[in-house]
Amino acid sequence: MDELQWYAIRVFWNRTEAVKDMLDERGIEYYAQTVMPAYIFVHTTQKAIVLLRQTEYNRFYVYVDMVTRAPLPIPEREIEIFKIVTSAASSGFEFLGDDPSVYRKGDLVRVTDGPFKGAEGYIKRIRKDRRLVVTISGVAAIATAHIPMELLEKVQQ
Repeated sequence: MDELQWYAIRVFWNRTEAVKDMLDERGIEYYAQTVMPAYIFVHTTQKAIVLLRQTEYNRFYVYVDMVTRAPLPIPEREIEIFKIVTSAASSGFEFLGDDPSVYRKGDLVRVTDGPFKGAEGYIKRIRKDRRLVVTISGVAAIATAHIPMELLEKVQQ
């Protein structure tokens, strides 16, 4: 059975609106945000994302597993945390790039209050400021605005 999963796509040449229209026409659920506008997270089956990749290859890139080259499913929890962080505030974010592994240093923490309540990520000092770094495995990382230490609790791994 081909179950629904989240997949990340990166839209080419500022065609975000056209890709969202195409997804709407096909009835495919997605999550788009303003922090990283070229990234859209699509909720569909593996079979459907493979078909999209084949038919719409000139509009966007589907993130794939580097070994198997199959579309890379994103865990539901990572999408939930990403939604909390990207919908909580419209400024103070910094896009950290396509290689989030560089930013996974520090303690894994959970935000206990404020607009990012419930988000989990790693603490990293960026430009002399303590930031929460949230990653989508194999896709990207973003850093929030400053979060006071009293709003963080360490998560046991």
